[in-house]
Amino acid sequence: QVQLVESGGGLVQPGGSLRLSCAASGSIFSIDAMGWYCQAPGKQRELVASITSGDSTNYADSVKGRFTISRDNAKNSVYLQMNSLKPEDTAVYYCNARLKRTWNGRFSYYWGQGTQVTVSS
Repeated sequence: QVQLVESGGGLVQPGGSLRLSCAASGSIFSIDAMGWYCQAPGKQRELVASITSGDSTNYADSVKGRFTISRDNAKNSVYLQMNSLKPEDTAVYYCNARLKRTWNGRFSYYWGQGTQVTVSS
């Protein structure tokens, strides 16, 4: 069994910062890409940022220059540093990992339960 647990969400004023963390645990052989997605009320879930096992990163245009994704492979963890937050960043943020559970298994995607980020004065 695999679990992804996010933390770090909350209420912050516009212009403020938050750091989201996500740790994967359980029966894991290797993790390929990890990422963060967000879903605002009435909208589809969309990619915020992703990072490969080789530390190549990809960002949504709306967060470039404000958010930074990083990972700690030893801890099976991924982080999202969110700076200069705007009200439109308000959403539930989900952690995602592409991993396999055995050496000969196939890669599958796993999701965390989500953490709420609210940007408001």
